[in-house]
Amino acid sequence: MLTMLAKFLKILGSDASPLQIAFGFALALFIGLTPFFSLHNLVILFIAFVTRVNLGAFFLASAIFTLIAYLIDPWSISLGEYLLTLPDLQTVWTSLYQSDFWRAFKFNHTLLMGSLAISVIAFIPVLILSYVFVVFYRHKFMAWVEKLKITKWLKASKFYKVYEEMGA
Repeated sequence: MLTMLAKFLKILGSDASPLQIAFGFALALFIGLTPFFSLHNLVILFIAFVTRVNLGAFFLASAIFTLIAYLIDPWSISLGEYLLTLPDLQTVWTSLYQSDFWRAFKFNHTLLMGSLAISVIAFIPVLILSYVFVVFYRHKFMAWVEKLKITKWLKASKFYKVYEEMGA
């Protein structure tokens, strides 16, 4: 737990641009909220590796969103069932399922469809909120924390040594 917190603080204080970190968090939605062994996750991993995304933020946020996924799975299943049974979309789902390419993505599963819909809906808000959080942390909070006396005490502790080792 201490190591994960140190990694998170290291990512926030790194030289990576806030947008790279925020995009890593936002892309991690898809990996974390949807079932892991899905073909679309390979596409998301490819995007993460090809673009200038902070991979540390991506993998850390994936772990966090995976924990959140267990809490929201019932709502994801309900949303997926709703989307898959909408009469207006039946022809779309039928045509996708009749194609071998789209059938491989397994969009006909309620959990996958619902969690993918939640990921798509939450992508832009998570991108914006994480960007604002990183900028706020770097400009306001990090400077304020450096001035505290407790910071000097923490720098002498094991936590800071773990934090520093992450940078070496």
